[in-house]
Amino acid sequence: MIDQVPVVTVAFLCVAALFAGWIDSVVGGGGLIQLPAALIGLPSAPVATVSGTNKVAAAAGTAMACGNYLRKVRISWPTTLATLVTAVAGASVGAHLIQFVPRSVFSPVIVVLVAAIGFYTWRRPQLGQQSRLKHAGAAHFWLAAAMGVAVGFWDGAIGPGTGVFLVIGFVALLGYGFLEATAMSKVVNLSTNVAALIVLGTAGHILWGVGACMAVFNLIGGAVGSGMAMHFGNRFIRVVFLVAIVIVEVKLIYDTVHLYL
Repeated sequence: MIDQVPVVTVAFLCVAALFAGWIDSVVGGGGLIQLPAALIGLPSAPVATVSGTNKVAAAAGTAMACGNYLRKVRISWPTTLATLVTAVAGASVGAHLIQFVPRSVFSPVIVVLVAAIGFYTWRRPQLGQQSRLKHAGAAHFWLAAAMGVAVGFWDGAIGPGTGVFLVIGFVALLGYGFLEATAMSKVVNLSTNVAALIVLGTAGHILWGVGACMAVFNLIGGAVGSGMAMHFGNRFIRVVFLVAIVIVEVKLIYDTVHLYL
């Protein structure tokens, strides 16, 4: 038993964390696999505890992927930092609110957002294949900051899809290529994960043993995925992005239907 959780359940969560770490490091959205798995594996735990435990694993994998990207991918630090600062503020507020949010609001919101993002990307095959920056000057940074607040709040309050939302924001709103957008999103996402961890951890909403086991596997997935993304480039990331969106959307719809039946 780890944190009074059966070993079989911990093993299930670790396998989910491995795949989540891989997907998250390639294009983001690993939480769309990992958090639903945690909700299934920890049915009696409060939402805040499930979210906090999930954040331990997510932060580990994101840190690994972030380090790999920063060694080889050149990013725009001014844009990244403008997004990061406001995202951390948004994540802190969201993490406080998650303590009062029931499980029943999760699935319907995520289903709609994931479908919208997948459709948007599919309809634009050249999206993110190379950097063509939009909104020059101050407008570029104000848009990055606004995106940071919105995505950071989502990350702190709910979590799944944060990396996907950041990537699509950097690509569609600001004009970066998929590879650079993914690298920038890892920096921002790591910061929001840490902010949410601090809030949830100090409130006692983390199963540290389970989270640590999941973190090891998420970290391995993050190392492998980020290496493959840098090797194969933007087209590979786009394909993985769309495949992940379809798989996750089917799973979320199935879960939502059963939630309300």
